[in-house]
Amino acid sequence: MDKKQYTLRFLPLFEDDLNSIVDYISTQLQNPTAANNLVNEVENAIFNRLPYAESFEPYNSIVNHKNPYYYIKVKNYLIFYVVLDNVMEVRRIIYSHRDISNQI
Repeated sequence: MDKKQYTLRFLPLFEDDLNSIVDYISTQLQNPTAANNLVNEVENAIFNRLPYAESFEPYNSIVNHKNPYYYIKVKNYLIFYVVLDNVMEVRRIIYSHRDISNQI
């Protein structure tokens, strides 16, 4: 059996989340190197997951979503995505110590 091929799509909300995180780390924490490293780790984690997008247990949410959410943990952040046919759609990146149930 052939392995399913996924394409990647980022929602603007994910991009806004990531930009806010990077801005906070760079400006408020005054650590642009850490911000850049986080972006690289997020990118690597997403591309490493892409070939296996549906091979992990879905996120156990209290909200019933039409499509199951999956997540990737990178440092103190959770990256949430759904799979729509052959598209891995990355929707959010959220600080893991926040109330996630109200975010996705």
